[in-house]
Amino acid sequence: MIRLQAAGQPTLALYHQPAQADLADVIYVHGSTFGAELSVLWQLDGRSWADALCDAGFNVWAFDFAGYGASDRYSPDATQPAGDMAQVLPQLQRVVAAVRARNRGRRVVLLAHSWGGTVALNYASVHADDLMSLVLFAPILARAPSGEPPTAAPVPPYLLLSAWAQYRRFIEDVPSGAAQPLSEAHFEAWSKAFLATDPEACERIPPAVLSPAGPQSDVRALRNGRTFGGGCDVPTLLLRGEWDRACDAADMNRLQALLANATQVTIPGATHLMHLEVSRGLLYNAVNAFLSRGVT
Repeated sequence: MIRLQAAGQPTLALYHQPAQADLADVIYVHGSTFGAELSVLWQLDGRSWADALCDAGFNVWAFDFAGYGASDRYSPDATQPAGDMAQVLPQLQRVVAAVRARNRGRRVVLLAHSWGGTVALNYASVHADDLMSLVLFAPILARAPSGEPPTAAPVPPYLLLSAWAQYRRFIEDVPSGAAQPLSEAHFEAWSKAFLATDPEACERIPPAVLSPAGPQSDVRALRNGRTFGGGCDVPTLLLRGEWDRACDAADMNRLQALLANATQVTIPGATHLMHLEVSRGLLYNAVNAFLSRGVT
């Protein structure tokens, strides 16, 4: 693991898994509730998504935003939502710069999930020259509010997330009568690792991880019509799970219309967390095929 340090900025954990073929560099941008080690680096049945990318010839770089995994935490005395778009965009810029400093300056691929996809899209709209291509799976996108937005309580600096809260995210979009796309054994192992990311998690009742609430503030803004960034002409692959309601077909069609060079793929029988589900191989294959076309 590489520790990225900068004066006055949180230290970030950067992970590197090199590929023998060295075709391109893929930077994984995680979502709002768990970091790199629980996503692209997490092994299911002895194999991670990073392994699949490396086998296809792509160097994998993954990192934890501040507040997640092995990166620094925000101040416990924060009074505003920790880790919102304004705070994390400079972190992604630092990571891209660090990778390009180590790969002789060649452009990189951003592979991003959920709210991380929103961050990556925002980055691409400003820094397209840094990127070879962009892969967004299940990005959280702006929606026009229906009527007057309801009055909501202010978003706190942090949220507590239990293993049960995470489990609900895996199952809530699965149609009645359909087989669960996440095995109980896989979730049991994953949830233990999730709780282990916060040394104080098991002191709480129920056990829960303290998570930055900035992403939730961003999502609330998006669902009330705010956009972050604009379009870009970087070659882009858009992916969503068939059952995903957080990123539905209408969302993806609107996004595709804004992008000059985007293709769209739907993964059957998958939800918002498709990279940890039984259909993950279809996701891996779609991404590998897209990336391989970009280097031939």
